[in-house]
Amino acid sequence: MQMLPSPAIEILMILVSVGAIAYFVSCIALSTWQNRLIFFPSSVLKGTPRDLGLAYDEVSIPVMTWEEKSERLHGWWIPAGSAKSDVLLYLHGNGGNISANLGHARRFHQLGFSVLLIDYRGYGRSKGKFPTEAEVYRDAQAAWDYLVEQRDIDPRNIFIYGHSLGGAIAIDLAVRRPLTSGLIVENTFTSMSALLAKRGIIRLFPTKWLINQRFDSLSKLKLLRVPLLLIHGKCDRTVPFKMGQMLFEVAKVPKQFFVAPHAGHNNVASISGEDYLHAIGEFYQEVHRNQHQLSVY
Repeated sequence: MQMLPSPAIEILMILVSVGAIAYFVSCIALSTWQNRLIFFPSSVLKGTPRDLGLAYDEVSIPVMTWEEKSERLHGWWIPAGSAKSDVLLYLHGNGGNISANLGHARRFHQLGFSVLLIDYRGYGRSKGKFPTEAEVYRDAQAAWDYLVEQRDIDPRNIFIYGHSLGGAIAIDLAVRRPLTSGLIVENTFTSMSALLAKRGIIRLFPTKWLINQRFDSLSKLKLLRVPLLLIHGKCDRTVPFKMGQMLFEVAKVPKQFFVAPHAGHNNVASISGEDYLHAIGEFYQEVHRNQHQLSVY
């Protein structure tokens, strides 16, 4: 004779079924809309270089979509005092827009660089829909092409800088554009799946299989052919310091690692002060010493 389940067991079975359905739906949502968990664009510019006493030009850069539609990237060109100065292409992180990065861009300008800051599509005044990994890579390449083709800058005089998510974009660009002078990345991660796997409730999901916005910098750095300066705050709670170490270890190029012992994710330069500027300057000098030695031979 078959026993009927008790009310308690029935309730438990219902809860398990509902939980399984909710988990399945969450997996689908994570796979479909994960770029909404990665990119946090703002369209509000909270200032311009002029607010910091910097002369600048408004820049509009064409970029093509996958549907062969032309869109425009907005940026600021902050020229150095000398026309022969090297150029820094500044690629910001996943939040805000270029106006939130003016203070840090000024540091590079004070070191003698001309600086180009650009907003990815969907950020600031740049046109386009909500960004994806593939699109921000194309945006960075469009900015590079603008410097080389429109401003006639020798690739050997261009440094690429990226912070956090911008670091992953900078690594991708430097691998694709191996004539660049050097790569500077700050507080960036090994891959998006590895980073999300450490985040709260997301760690309960099989991120290795669900994440299609990969930003796999660990694999790409093995292909890097330009000098690297890697910067990381040892107290970074957003991107673990261990990830910076892993990235540094896999790079097989002339490289330097600046560690800020007491800094977090967004305050390495302000905490480190002159040490930060010295690290950038030392890297710059080493790159050009090596370039000169190669030109002699």
